[in-house]
Amino acid sequence: MNEKLIKFIKEHHVLHVSTYENNKTWSASCFYLFFEKNNSFVFASDKKTHHMQNILKNPYVSGTIALETKEVGLIQGLQFDGVVKKASLKAKKAYLLLYPFAITLISSLWEIEINYAKFTDNRLGFGKKLEWER
Repeated sequence: MNEKLIKFIKEHHVLHVSTYENNKTWSASCFYLFFEKNNSFVFASDKKTHHMQNILKNPYVSGTIALETKEVGLIQGLQFDGVVKKASLKAKKAYLLLYPFAITLISSLWEIEINYAKFTDNRLGFGKKLEWER
């Protein structure tokens, strides 16, 4: 994955994930850890939530991470798609180092394996896009 994408991802901590089930969409915001070893996002979420109920039926998701700004020249954002699975033990340990308060959620840690990512960075030129694919 490109250095600029990784730097942007590591500068943030909330992603927005969208799910799809039975011709309906749903979105949720989640604290994440970027697990660079697997090019994946690790997040905590209870199986009872609306988005996890959708994911358990259809693990394919899309999402975004965005810098909130009104200045067009500073716009940065990542769009991605991937597949959700139970987080690996290494991913869980890394997540708990970053978010120790999530220890009670250890059985509810998930990993989004990123299949495709598109990073827009207007600081590199208006509408400049960098893409990555697994």
